[in-house]
This record gives sequence, structure tokens and C-alpha cells, in this order.
Amino acid sequence: MNKDQLINKIEQAWQEFTASTDGLSEPQMLEPGVVGVWSISDIITHVSTWEEECLKALPLILSGQRLPRYSDLYGGIDAFNTQMIAKNRLLSINEILKRRDDTHQRLLEYIRKTPDEQIVTETRFRRRIRFDSYAHYPEHTEAILEWRERKS
Repeated sequence: MNKDQLINKIEQAWQEFTASTDGLSEPQMLEPGVVGVWSISDIITHVSTWEEECLKALPLILSGQRLPRYSDLYGGIDAFNTQMIAKNRLLSINEILKRRDDTHQRLLEYIRKTPDEQIVTETRFRRRIRFDSYAHYPEHTEAILEWRERKS
């Protein structure tokens, strides 16, 4: 896989994710119960948070450092997710969407500047990108679409 193919793969999954929320009102975006108690705004926050985590991890991976463990820092990934959702519930829908778009663009820019050898083979770097982007978005796209179907 080259850099353009990776970015295209990310962008295709991203477009499907963002399209899954098209046309929703603010009350719909804030309604809990899409996934457990999470609302669509919580899901968007969650996806942005993991893109931000990816942006923190990638430089560490490039420098050969070991990544911090979520179990050591937060009590596990589920605890981390819960803390990040709670922290970001204070944001307005407009702030959440701006953060979503800005974070995604920063991730793409970082990937574009990455040495090709980190992309062309299966590396820790490329795996982290996959986990936090194109393998992650579809799970939440599907949940949103299923919720929309239940609501119609």
C-alpha cells in the first residue's frame, strides 16, 4: 500500500462515517441510546478522541518508543473512553463537529508527511493508523445507521 492508497482508504471510510450523520438535527445528535447510553455526538467525540490518540502515538512509534498503556493511565480503554466522553459533553454540537473535522485533517496531514517506508509495509505505524481510522469508523457508521433505521 502506498500513501495515496492509505489516504484513499481512510477517506472512503471517513466519508461513509460523516454521511451517516447527515441531516440530523441537534436534538437527534444529542439523543442517548445509539450505542448503550452514547448519543451520536458522543460517537463523534469518541472517533475524534481516537484520531487524537493516534496523532499522539505516531511520533512515539516513529521514534521507537513504547506507547503508554491505557490500563496504567486510565484503568483500561473502556475507562478512557468513558472519561473522554464525559469531558467532551460540555462541548456544543458545532464545537464537536469542528473538532471532528480539524482532527481528521491533522491526521491526514501527518500521514502525508510520513516517510513512505512506514506506509508501504505492515508496520506498527500503519497498524495504529488502521485501528484508529479506517477500521474504526465503520463500526460507528453501522451503529448510527442502525439507530437511524430504528428511529424511522
